[in-house]
Amino acid sequence: MFNDLIFSIPKSDHSEKCIRKTLTEHPEIKFVSLIGIDFSGNDTDEKIPIRIFLDDIDGFLKGAIQTDGSSVVLPGIATLNNAKVDMIPDTDVNWFIDYNYENIDFETKKPIGTLRIPCFLIHDSKAIDSRHILKSSIEHIEKNLMKYFNDYPHLLEPYGITVDDIEDVYATAATELEFWVKTPEERAHIEELSTSQVLQEQYWTRTKGSVRTALEEVLDLMDKYGLESEMGHKEVGGVKATLSESGNLTHIMEQLEIDWKYADALQAADNELYVRILVRETFRRHGLDVNFLAKPINGVAGSGEHTHLSFSLKLKNGKRINLFAATGKTFLSIFGYASVMGILKNYEVINPFISCTNDSLRRLKPGFEAPVCIVTSVGHSVDVPSRNRTILLGVIRDLTAPLATRFELRSPNPHTNTYLALATMFMACNDGIAYAITNNKTEDELFAELSKQAGEKADYLEKDRAYRSEEDVFEDYTEEERNRLFGVAPNTVYENLLSFDKHPEKLEVLKSGEVFTDKIINSFRSGVEKRWITEIIARIIPNHIRTIRSYKMLHDVEKAYDVDITRWKKINELRYYLMKDSYSSKSLFSKIHDAVDAGDLASISDLQVEMDNKMQELRKLYIDYKTNLLDI
Repeated sequence: MFNDLIFSIPKSDHSEKCIRKTLTEHPEIKFVSLIGIDFSGNDTDEKIPIRIFLDDIDGFLKGAIQTDGSSVVLPGIATLNNAKVDMIPDTDVNWFIDYNYENIDFETKKPIGTLRIPCFLIHDSKAIDSRHILKSSIEHIEKNLMKYFNDYPHLLEPYGITVDDIEDVYATAATELEFWVKTPEERAHIEELSTSQVLQEQYWTRTKGSVRTALEEVLDLMDKYGLESEMGHKEVGGVKATLSESGNLTHIMEQLEIDWKYADALQAADNELYVRILVRETFRRHGLDVNFLAKPINGVAGSGEHTHLSFSLKLKNGKRINLFAATGKTFLSIFGYASVMGILKNYEVINPFISCTNDSLRRLKPGFEAPVCIVTSVGHSVDVPSRNRTILLGVIRDLTAPLATRFELRSPNPHTNTYLALATMFMACNDGIAYAITNNKTEDELFAELSKQAGEKADYLEKDRAYRSEEDVFEDYTEEERNRLFGVAPNTVYENLLSFDKHPEKLEVLKSGEVFTDKIINSFRSGVEKRWITEIIARIIPNHIRTIRSYKMLHDVEKAYDVDITRWKKINELRYYLMKDSYSSKSLFSKIHDAVDAGDLASISDLQVEMDNKMQELRKLYIDYKTNLLDI
């Protein structure tokens, strides 16, 4: 079935003639959908009959379609009294065909397809969507790099070229997708998952049954879409499935990872969005649920989406040069060192775009290789590339393949808005590069500044901070040392957003070239705050209530030991403290509701931290209580 389908229309074939020819030859493509990305990373997906598109392709591509912007996350921009948003198709990226394998066309005997066209969202004649912000950040840094090459021609001498040899500057990116897959309506015990992880029973082990079939099908489909899959494997989390009497595997609970080839940054973000769709739909066809949450299960490794980026030159002779790769006996080039420094220095205002949900911050805790410290690692020596997995920003080097030199930001998760994440990183790189070049810094000078000790004055990086460590930041530093050297990680979404207020000078870095504006940042912030509070009230607290109600007394009072009675008493007191009101006092949950009604964001944040700690304590107490009972 797959071999009779067309899976994408490359950007080279976006002329009206080529589009019409392709769609006419594939009548199974029945619909077209314009894909705009709001500030939360949500993508639009409407179904427009393909005949409307074919009737006026040129008009459609110039923006014939409009949508209600108040229905997506663009608060303060697309409002109820000014909600009209134009959708302008992007003809400079590949378009994908999304097939519904459960709806077979009667005439062609093929699954019905929808042509997905990425677009820009235009409001009051201005682009206001995540895709356009990323595109603007790329254009901004590419323009600045070309200006530096013209103004500082010695920068190109190590490469043996002049500015006239350059055809273009490219910002490239790639992501890795981790996710949990399970049998619907079935759950594994947290203790079982945690034990399996500690024993490393799942990492890179063999996939079986429907999981193996779905994974292989996804990798095959990715190649057909031109995404060039590189690997699919089990990750650290999961438990062994159970074989039913019918011979099928049940009680599946596994964590998987899929990797694919890098691309130009905007295309890479589009690719990642479609891979998620492929994964979810393919596994669902095989009777499996897929979960993209950053931390679906407390006490077990979460799912990350490590994001890679680099810059390269394309020369007129077809050759490519990686701007991060060293040209001599150093770890990185001037551009590489400067970009690392830019991201680390400005990370406080990048982080709100990376980790903007309750779920994302639950993952970013010490342990499980979660990156919580603003620090990098470049390697103990130039000849030995670093692979320190405890740091935030990794430098990936392959001594035999300089073109592969890149950075890996380890904090994003599958629900991070990749478009905004990359845009903020590119803007921070731009800031670091501007500092290095305009101050005539050498590789050795930048390396020395990056490697400075806390308290040592520097021209760009902050005096009281350290930014590089080749050690395990969790094992070799105390919590107090981590906080002092690398900064205090936010506990809540609110604390993360406060960085916009605490570091206005760093916020200006994002606003360079009007890539981010006050209006965009305020809209993003408003949407994140609303989602943060709504999740606490409508999801987190109700889930906690169900958990608390499920924690019942299990011991027989006549057979119980004092330790059982004491443990239950403590559990019950904690249950009452969390959710039971009295005439004289309110529960913790009620205090949170009151803080929400009062609009007291600081109190909501403080109470959320207390709630999370109390729930973690309650879960542990109940596990210990159950473990000591013989008859339950």
